[in-house]
Amino acid sequence: MNKTVFAAPLIIALLMGCSGKTLELNVPPANSDAPPAQGLSWLSRAALDMFFRGAVWRGDRSGFVAMFAQDGHPVHATAYGWADIDAQVPMALDTPMRFASMTKPVTAVAAMMLVEDGSLDLDAPVAQYIPAFSRPQVAVNEERNAAGGFDVREPQNPLLVRHLLMFSSGIGPGIEPEPSDLHNFWEENTLYRDTPESLAERIDTLAALPLFEEPGTQWRYGWSADVLARVVEVAAQQPYGEFVQERILTPLGMSSTQYLTADGLPANIATVYTQDENGDLVDSTPAFDAYWTPGGSGLVSTAEDYMRFALMLWNGGEYQGVRLLQAETIDEMTELHMPEGVLATVGAEGIGWGLGMAVTADGDTALIPSNTGDYYWAGYYGTIFFVSPTTGQVGVILSQNEPQGIGEDSVGGPIPLYIAQAIAHAGVPE
Repeated sequence: MNKTVFAAPLIIALLMGCSGKTLELNVPPANSDAPPAQGLSWLSRAALDMFFRGAVWRGDRSGFVAMFAQDGHPVHATAYGWADIDAQVPMALDTPMRFASMTKPVTAVAAMMLVEDGSLDLDAPVAQYIPAFSRPQVAVNEERNAAGGFDVREPQNPLLVRHLLMFSSGIGPGIEPEPSDLHNFWEENTLYRDTPESLAERIDTLAALPLFEEPGTQWRYGWSADVLARVVEVAAQQPYGEFVQERILTPLGMSSTQYLTADGLPANIATVYTQDENGDLVDSTPAFDAYWTPGGSGLVSTAEDYMRFALMLWNGGEYQGVRLLQAETIDEMTELHMPEGVLATVGAEGIGWGLGMAVTADGDTALIPSNTGDYYWAGYYGTIFFVSPTTGQVGVILSQNEPQGIGEDSVGGPIPLYIAQAIAHAGVPE
């Protein structure tokens, strides 16, 4: 029977039954300041509960986990649906999930820690750390020439470490609704190959591919953060994964966070789903875990753990007395280094880029519900975090759903996360 027949009475029942109850929070506040007089409003908590329950009931998503903080203090957390539908394992606040590109802000923090240490120079050529980038080439156009290759030229600007953080390195492949020959060439030579290579080997291979544009001129979503991870391990003289563990995860108490490995995945990690041709949820768990290397993606984490990281950013680089970065460095990371062009290929407006994360350039026109100056980023499998300096709100919203398609024609994309974020924003106390 068509579920829409029961939509109206279900919504009424859900609304009446939604208490907005907060689950027990296992995340200490960012600092010892007094907690806010009010967290999320009752109406927003009830609306979030209703929205999550409805999305799971309709089969739009397998489940959600969300956590919000106000003025440095966690104030609301909730979990709905299933981590594994077939096994009937419910979502919980400590359910591990694949965070994909929500790893990138962690990579940016790792790099900026080395900048503060004096071990890394933002304005040094990438080739100083990765010799394979000593002679980068820029594609003249994105279509193959008569010989089947690409016409290239020498770049006018040097490729700098700063460009990796700004995502203006020219490194692809980017997000293209209608992929070019060059885009397809990058995808054919993907960083995520089914071979047991090190990060160094993968990045050296990547360095031989033509850049899409002049370094420093255009924002492009690609593998800049993975190249940055290799720069970090060279500058730190330590494997990248070990550096992140010792300098970020352990100090912040992120004990449930790790990089994807074939042998070490948590037994209770959530299943990734996607929509089939009928719109029904089917298992879409990635098959490449065995070949992953720590880099700009690949973290497995929980809402509780990532909230610690997000609160560190909100609190100017410090969490629970542990300082990772100076406040001035956080300010630099969250400035508009690229004021426009972010996600322009999918028609997004109002979004800029700092160093390693998105920054809302115009809250009135931004695709994601946010205020000017908010900073955030999302992950491919349906995760997002945000920090709002103007309101003091921090949020982590998680699901596990692989989208199909790009832009307006996308199915199973991030819209439910944006709706939840909008509801949470509406519940900020004045």
